[in-house]
Amino acid sequence: MAARLATPASPKNHKVKAPQPGQPMYGCEHLQRLFNQDQATTNTSIQHYKAILHTIFAKSPLIAQTAKTVDGQPVTELTPTYLCLQCPSTLTEDDRTKHGTKKSHRFYVDSRCGTLYCQMCDDIVYDPTFEELRLKKLGTGSFASRKRKIEELFEATDPVRENPTFLSANTMAASCKAGGLRGIYNAGATCYQNVVLQSFLHNPILRNFYLSDGHSSSNCDVSHCLSCAMDDMFQDFYAAEATNGYTAANILSGFWISDKKAFENLVTTKEQDAHEFFQFLAEELHERNGDGKRPESGTDHTCTCIIHQTYYGKLLSTTTCQNCSAVTNQKQSFLDLSLPLENLSQKKGKNRPARPNGTLTLQECLDEEYIKSDKCEYRCTNCNSMQQARRQTSILKLPNVLSIQLKRFEYKQGRNERAVKIDTPVQFPLELNMLPYTNTARTRDVSAEYELARSCTYDLLCVVVHVGEIDTGHYVSYCRVGDQWFVFNDHKVEVAQISDVLNSRPYLLFYVVRSLS
Repeated sequence: MAARLATPASPKNHKVKAPQPGQPMYGCEHLQRLFNQDQATTNTSIQHYKAILHTIFAKSPLIAQTAKTVDGQPVTELTPTYLCLQCPSTLTEDDRTKHGTKKSHRFYVDSRCGTLYCQMCDDIVYDPTFEELRLKKLGTGSFASRKRKIEELFEATDPVRENPTFLSANTMAASCKAGGLRGIYNAGATCYQNVVLQSFLHNPILRNFYLSDGHSSSNCDVSHCLSCAMDDMFQDFYAAEATNGYTAANILSGFWISDKKAFENLVTTKEQDAHEFFQFLAEELHERNGDGKRPESGTDHTCTCIIHQTYYGKLLSTTTCQNCSAVTNQKQSFLDLSLPLENLSQKKGKNRPARPNGTLTLQECLDEEYIKSDKCEYRCTNCNSMQQARRQTSILKLPNVLSIQLKRFEYKQGRNERAVKIDTPVQFPLELNMLPYTNTARTRDVSAEYELARSCTYDLLCVVVHVGEIDTGHYVSYCRVGDQWFVFNDHKVEVAQISDVLNSRPYLLFYVVRSLS
């Protein structure tokens, strides 16, 4: 006789939390209508909420942060996404309203903390039934009401029980930990400022300086001080547990109120150059934290301020007379290295026609400027006359953070002088060896006065990219936080893949010396 098939167990009926004195029974009237439909709807809603909490708190934190765009492409965001309570959809804030209108789904769970959002209330609602489940999941990792002590997990003789590293090795960092991952709101064509500010925020030297009261805004009496504004921004990014966008009003007003002629262009609401803003900001912070002297072209300026310790290096230009072989050396401080693209691209295109789109490498650009020599004319003091000479520039001292500008904007001379954008692709590495471009590598003189005292290996830290046309374009930046890359597009912050970074067309590159990265 065939065995009788087992009768499936009846589904568990979930109960709504009993009312407490002085507290509402439901989070809002819309949830009340949901729970009062029938028992099946109540069971489904509570079961779905528990499953969503499990996704948020028990699985990889990136899962709950990954939504799909309207064209079906996955996108991972740092700002909260919303998991629909009534279907298995994860949505961005922008798509949440569209989804609710199309599907008539009105309840969503915040991916960062599990709180419930009601679309009809347009607010977070705290329903006693759901909130009890959320707090249990946060406190114990399960929906059981009792916490288990570590002593109960192991036998008394188990060595793991006494191992002090067990908890630290099996503990997850709080999701709300402040880590500088915030976007910056666009205040009207200010994306060129936002990308530079993000590069400053993720610079380890500047971060340590401002977070350790290197410039305390509470003790500064300078009106509209930009360094005070930077100090406030670092404190807000790394001390406050917030993921919403930041408004850099104090930094913008510091430029707009300034009476310096160099800052006049920054007052307009037209798109400006990110590289110029980087130079202006560095100059201003140097004046606020250093000796206040502006480095003049062709001088070997030395300062101990935080900007010089971070970005400044030194170049050595060597001019050799072709008549008497007399050598003249000139030292010069530099904030960044500017590398031309247009002429080099044309030159390489003739020599390597098979290379697609005239692609260059960063090393080729550096070779052209800091290894090869150029012909020139100069007045030789030894010959006491104008002579043909060869000039070569090398790096005498490398900075802690190497800033490189790829000159993508050039002015075309002629009847109608105009600026053009050079869109040549440039391949750049995650790891950059700068030793071949130093004076030490050229002279092989280990006893040189300016012998390099640190490693010449650099790791990529930030990439600033200009997309679009020269007059109507937009700036975005990629920054590395630990081993993960993020793309910053004004107030929007998303996880980026290394391939996204390396396939971009950089305008500014920031490399940090390996010993500090």
